[in-house]
Amino acid sequence: MFKYEIIVYWSEEDQSYIAEVPELSGCMADGLTYQDAISNAEVIISEWIETAEELGIKIPKPKGKKLAYA
Repeated sequence: MFKYEIIVYWSEEDQSYIAEVPELSGCMADGLTYQDAISNAEVIISEWIETAEELGIKIPKPKGKKLAYA
């Protein structure tokens, strides 16, 4: 399980949910449901990391999000 932040939002233009992984440049996925977008993002994160390893690209460590309010 990866610990990268995933931001999910609805795209009216695409008529689907978009899941972006800001810490991994260009890493994003979509889905017809919120859950599909998250699931697809998890697959894409894995593929992004695999490709980065093959190309010798530095893989950022997950920063996570610190809560401003509790």
